[in-house]
Amino acid sequence: MYTPPNDGGRDPTVVLVSTGIRTEERMLIEAFQRLDVEFHVVDDRTVHGSLAAWPLGIPIADVVLARVKSHWRNVVLARWLEAHGATVVNPARVLDTCGDKAATTLALMGEGVPTLPASLALSRETGGAVAQQLGFPLVVKPLVGSWGRLVGRVNDVDALETVLEHKEAVGGSPHAATYLQPFVDTQGMDLRAFVVGGKCIAAIERHSAHWRTNTALGAEAVGREVEPDLAGVAEAAASAVGGSIVAVDLFETEDGLLVNEVNGTMEFRNSVATTGVDIPGAVANHVLDLASTPRVAGACVA
Repeated sequence: MYTPPNDGGRDPTVVLVSTGIRTEERMLIEAFQRLDVEFHVVDDRTVHGSLAAWPLGIPIADVVLARVKSHWRNVVLARWLEAHGATVVNPARVLDTCGDKAATTLALMGEGVPTLPASLALSRETGGAVAQQLGFPLVVKPLVGSWGRLVGRVNDVDALETVLEHKEAVGGSPHAATYLQPFVDTQGMDLRAFVVGGKCIAAIERHSAHWRTNTALGAEAVGREVEPDLAGVAEAAASAVGGSIVAVDLFETEDGLLVNEVNGTMEFRNSVATTGVDIPGAVANHVLDLASTPRVAGACVA
């Protein structure tokens, strides 16, 4: 167990751990360089060492901002650091919850946050039974995944049988269980809200000619006013998963706003110019606030 370095008598130390430098990381680096902070960038592929000690390759820091591309490596690294007293943003439990669609749904439902209904099937046979209960069309998703990959709209029983057969044949952890949701016709538009330090600071609409509205798949981002209802649902979703820096994806429906997913390692490259909000600056300032808080040796702050 290490002794946290921040004794209030020097600039705090922050480490950003990522897989290479993407647009978001470059924006964050620029934001941190404008602050009074000792700042380091580490590629996670260089990190190694004994689990009994602080990871080699990462400087001792007040806060580690975990933005590793691989969900599994991000969670494992956060757990390793937290075991040795580090403050990690987001904590491992948050990354784990947000990276697992079933865990996210359960967390949202547990706190009464309005979210899309979802079902889980642990076999090919029960997948068909669940689908009959939900009705068609429906959406099949891997439990772990991002950018709209391996997400499919299923319109009938024949298509579902094909999807379930392929998942069974491919195998592996992403296909060990089937996560199903009723298809919601959003007319090619959904919302993404950005929550930092418990406050919804910005939001966008994502428009697409396709039913999937991920910007990674070509959707166009347009700035959206942060109305009280939107802020309230987004902030409640962030609180439900325990994250201080998250992006919340929502649908506008006849029943009101429904949370679709919560992203624990948020992307914002298409949202700063469209909203006029300095999202990386807000992230950097929030992390600096955490890093500037005096720590008790051995304490682990979530």
